[in-house]
Amino acid sequence: MSVLVLAAHPDDEILGAGATLALHARRGDSVHAVVLTEGASSRYDDPMRKALEKAGHAAAACIGLKSLRFEEFADQRLDTVPLVEVIQRLEAIIEEIQPSTVYTHFPGDVNADHGVVARAAWTACRPYRFPGVTHFAVFETPSSTEWGWPQVGQGFQPNRFVNVTATIDAKVEALECYKSELRDYPHPRSARAIRERAAYWGSHVGYVAVEPFMVLREVSA
Repeated sequence: MSVLVLAAHPDDEILGAGATLALHARRGDSVHAVVLTEGASSRYDDPMRKALEKAGHAAAACIGLKSLRFEEFADQRLDTVPLVEVIQRLEAIIEEIQPSTVYTHFPGDVNADHGVVARAAWTACRPYRFPGVTHFAVFETPSSTEWGWPQVGQGFQPNRFVNVTATIDAKVEALECYKSELRDYPHPRSARAIRERAAYWGSHVGYVAVEPFMVLREVSA
């Protein structure tokens, strides 16, 4: 099985689905990640782009990804790019990788780039274009999903819970590769808070550690 995660910024691929991706890799699935923006230009000097890429590849090794690519759209400026351009970029990637499972951002996140990636991914994966995508799910991104604009009844409401007790350590190890993106506890992007979040979702379904998803499409043969 081929799995693809579409993320807006370096570290989002790990924050949202890192432990689940590690499970896929351990099961022998071919796991790929695409990061749409360079993640640096709105906050850092230009050399940080390469540092984030280096961190990303180190994190990918922790998880067991088969490939990781950076598309390098401008950080925090995806809403200035015609949506069709983002969609077409994703279509080319999906055509190449041919995933059956796609993970991406929850569209209601406070970060505008996340919403653009989610919308573009959903459009790119429309069934008549890629019928092989039989599983499409969105994840929460700590420090973004919970801070999204409140819409009653329209927040992140997971309907799939992945037991990641065996891989939560790999997720935290991968996140620690992104030293510039980690924060001190109790920030949601601290290692301790990541473990606590997994435990919180685990308590919903009786496991030690869980990653939650909203499944938007699932097709069974």
